[in-house]
Amino acid sequence: MEIITEPRAMQAWSDAERRADRRIALVPTMGALHEGHLELVRAARAHADRIVVSIFVNPMQFNRRDDFDRYPRALDEDAALCATVGVDAIYAPSPGAMYPEGFASGVEVTGLSEPLCGRTRPGHFRGVTTVVTKLFNAVRPHCAAFGEKDWQQLAVVRRMAADLDTGIEIVGVPTVREADGLALSSRNRLLGSDARRAAVCVPRALAAAAAAVAGGETSARSVADRAAAVIASEPQARLDYAEVRDPHSLTELEEVRGPALLALAVWVGGVRLIDNCILNPEGTDR
Repeated sequence: MEIITEPRAMQAWSDAERRADRRIALVPTMGALHEGHLELVRAARAHADRIVVSIFVNPMQFNRRDDFDRYPRALDEDAALCATVGVDAIYAPSPGAMYPEGFASGVEVTGLSEPLCGRTRPGHFRGVTTVVTKLFNAVRPHCAAFGEKDWQQLAVVRRMAADLDTGIEIVGVPTVREADGLALSSRNRLLGSDARRAAVCVPRALAAAAAAVAGGETSARSVADRAAAVIASEPQARLDYAEVRDPHSLTELEEVRGPALLALAVWVGGVRLIDNCILNPEGTDR
């Protein structure tokens, strides 16, 4: 397994693999890897011959400096984990390599990037789409794997890849969860023991909303309120948003008549957690 730190060296590696007629998959990450990331690698393996994991804590997608500074970083541990699942190369550029002096460009997807996290984290998705474009240009993959936990990010990246004619297949991978239902996230490392116990209110809120829909509730507002009530019952949690939206367009729904996305963002112990589920009324399929 190689660790590559410069864009041109990454491009040279990928060009050689392409000349050998091998398909390349990219798994973009910000490091602090966990089982959810490894599942992305396994899913990508089904689509490609070579796997590249990128590790880069992207300053452009943080709207708070303190959040960027405290984001967990563990490159040696990450490399060891990558080796266990057969990753072929790690692309770990420095901030200077990604954003050299004078850097002044950006990529933006309108519409899909505006609600939910786009509303509460201004500039976040512009940072995401800019860095993903740069990763695509360096790694030159045939496909890239993204987790469904970040549903809005997945939708935005799919739109960007299609709109810019990248020819890159975007693979969505289901959320991996702990035994108590909490979605795996690098940010979970920042939770203290009390906050970690409190964080189970997030999957419980999703479950309560899903049960309401399965029981016949069709009002999107009532479903979102059901989730919000679970969050409100946990003293250490503070709701950012709970919204029911179309899974594809992300437009807000008034009624749940077919599969619908319930998206949550919740502050627990000073850590912002996001999660989602697809609500399926009785008689519908995801």
